Amino acid sequence: QEGTKVPSKRKQNTSTVTSELLHKKLLKSEQKNWNDISPTYKAMTKRIKEKLEELHNIYTLNSGSPRMRFGENVYFEENGCIFLAKADDDEGNADILFSIEDLGFSDAFIQRIRISPDQKYMAIRLKTENSEEATCIIMKLGNFPVVEKVIPSVFSFEWAANDVLYYTTQRNLKCQNVFMTTFTYQKHTKLVYTEQDARFFVDLYCTKDRRFLTINSNSKTTSEVWLVDCRQPFGSPTLVQARTTGVIYHIEHRKEQLYILTTYGEPAEYKEIPLMKAPVASSGKENWQLVYALEKQTKLVDFEMFSDDCIMFLKNAGHLYLNVISFVSHSVQSIKLPTWACEFELESHPEHTTSTCYFQLSSPVHPPKRFAYSFKENNLIEQAVQEVPIITNCHTTRLLAKSKDETLVPITVFHNKNSKELHRRPLLVHVYGAYGIDLHMSFKEEKLMLIEEDWILAYCHVRGGGEQGLSWHRDGCQHNKLKGLHDLRACIMLLHDLGFSQPKHTALAAASAGGVLAGALCNTDPALIRAMVLQAPFVDVLNTMLKTHLPLTIEEQEEWGNPLEDEKCMKYIKSYCPYQNIKPQCYPSVFITAYENDERVPLTGILQYIQKLRKAALEHASRTSKKGNWIPNIILDVQANGSHCDSSWEHSLNE
Repeated sequence: QEGTKVPSKRKQNTSTVTSELLHKKLLKSEQKNWNDISPTYKAMTKRIKEKLEELHNIYTLNSGSPRMRFGENVYFEENGCIFLAKADDDEGNADILFSIEDLGFSDAFIQRIRISPDQKYMAIRLKTENSEEATCIIMKLGNFPVVEKVIPSVFSFEWAANDVLYYTTQRNLKCQNVFMTTFTYQKHTKLVYTEQDARFFVDLYCTKDRRFLTINSNSKTTSEVWLVDCRQPFGSPTLVQARTTGVIYHIEHRKEQLYILTTYGEPAEYKEIPLMKAPVASSGKENWQLVYALEKQTKLVDFEMFSDDCIMFLKNAGHLYLNVISFVSHSVQSIKLPTWACEFELESHPEHTTSTCYFQLSSPVHPPKRFAYSFKENNLIEQAVQEVPIITNCHTTRLLAKSKDETLVPITVFHNKNSKELHRRPLLVHVYGAYGIDLHMSFKEEKLMLIEEDWILAYCHVRGGGEQGLSWHRDGCQHNKLKGLHDLRACIMLLHDLGFSQPKHTALAAASAGGVLAGALCNTDPALIRAMVLQAPFVDVLNTMLKTHLPLTIEEQEEWGNPLEDEKCMKYIKSYCPYQNIKPQCYPSVFITAYENDERVPLTGILQYIQKLRKAALEHASRTSKKGNWIPNIILDVQANGSHCDSSWEHSLNE
C-alpha cells in the first residue's frame, strides 16, 4: 500500500555476507593449522597405509562381492567391472560384460544393480564421492553391451517388466517423484507418483515373486505403500493402506496374499514387529491377520520371501540368527549363526522358487564369508573361498552394561587372543545411537590392523540405535536422547571395571549423528577418555534444528523434536547438545574429519565447534598451572572432496 515502509533487505544481506566471510576465515585458519600439524604424522601415516593396502589385498580383493543369480547365470561386480559367469562353472572363467571406466565414469562406484526379467537390460546406479546424487545407466546386454539411456539424479529403481523401469529422482536429499520409462516400441517417460509431504521419502521395491512393484513412502515413523501390478505395468498404482501416524509397514507377496511387516498393533498387542497377511483384493489394515510375532528386543534386520518359506534375519543382544517360517508345515525353525558374525548381506536371488538362500556374514575384523541355507536339507553350509585366510587370533566377547535406569545395554568386544595385560592395551570405543540404525559392523581393514597391533575394539549398542528393535530406538530419541548418553557412560565404565584398558588409553570414535552422544560425553565425562575421533559429526543440534531452510530439518523433527514450537524441547536439546555445553575443563584430544561440500552436516557448525572447544581447553590450561598439565590436540581435517561419510576404498585409505 502507498506510504507503507518496505523492510530493508540490506541488513539481512549484510549479516549473510558477514557470516560467509567469517566461515571463510575460520576455514582458512583450520586449513593452515592442519597443514602445519599433518607432517608430524608422516612416518606413522606411511606405515599404516602400507599395512592397510597389504590387508586389503589379502582379504577384500579375494572375498568377492555379493552375487546375483538368474537360473544358469551369475552376475557380480568387482573393481568396477561387471562379470557374468555360469552357475556351475569356476568364476575364474567369468566374462567381463563392461567396466564403469568404459562408460566414462572412472571416479564413480556402483551402488545398485537391477537386471530386467528377460536379462536383456541392466540398470546400474553410479555415485561419485563429491555428490549425494547418483546417475542411473541402463545397459542393453548382449555380445557387445551398449548404453541405452542415462538418467541423472536417481535414487532407487526397479524393473516392472522386461522393458519397463520405474525410478525415483533425488533433489536436495529428498526423493518425492516416481517415473516410469520404457525402451522398446513407443519409448516414453512419464511421472507416476508425487509425494507432497516434506517429511516423507519415496523408494521402490519389487516383491520377490516379481508380481508387484511397490512404491514406498516413508517418514521416520509412518509409511504408505502403493502397488504396481507387474502384469499390467502401465496401470495406475493402487493403495494398500492409507498412512496412519505411527504405523510403518513393508509389503511382500505370495499366492494372492500380501505379507506385511508392520508396527500396527505394536507395542500393546505384540512384542515387536509382527508379520501379518491380507488378501490383495482387500488389503486395508482391518483385514490384517497375524502370521508371526517377534520376541521383545529383537531386531528384524532383513526378510526374504520364497515360494513355500520365508527367512527372517534377526538380531538379539548382538547375536545373529535365522528364523525359517514354513508356509506348508506352519513351523518355525530357529538357526543360530556363528558367534563372531555381526552383519549379514543377502545375495540377490531373483527366482523365488529356489531351494537355497545365499548370504554373506562379516564382522569389523572378519572379512565377508559366504553361507547358504538349504530348505530341503534344513541346514547351513559354509561356502569356502580358498584364497582368504581365516582369522583365528581374534576373540569376540558380548557384554551387558547396566545403565542409569537399570536397562541392560549390549557391548560387542574384539581383542587379540594372545594379548596379555588387557588393562594396559589401548581401547577404541564406537558409538552411534540414532534413527533406529545399527552401529556399522561390516569388515574394515583398519579394524583388523588394530587387533593385530594389540588394540581392543568395543561397539556400544546404545538406545536410539536399532540393535534391539523399535522400542530401543524410541527409548533414545526426542525427549529420551539423554538415555543414550547414560548408556554410553555405563558401557565405558564397565569395560574399564572389567579390565579392558583404562581412561588414559581409551579413544572414542563416532560418525555423523553418533557425534551427538560422543560430543556430549566429551562434555560430561572428559576424564573417561583420552582421545575422540569424529567423522562428519553432528555437533550443533540446536542451531541446526532451528534452521528450517536446511534440507533435512523438517523430517529430522521426528528424531530430535521441534525446538521452534516447543519450549520444553528447546531446553532439552540445549541440555545435551555438544556445541552448547562446551566449558573450560580438561578435554581429551579431538580429531575431526569434515567435508567441504557436506549437504547433511553443514561445515559451519563443525568449524564453530572446533574453535569453541579449543578456546575452552586453552582457557582451562591457562587457569590451572598444575605440574604435568597438558593441552589437548584439537585438530580438524577438512576434505575438499568426498561427501557425507561415503567414500571409495582409495579415499577412505587416505583418510
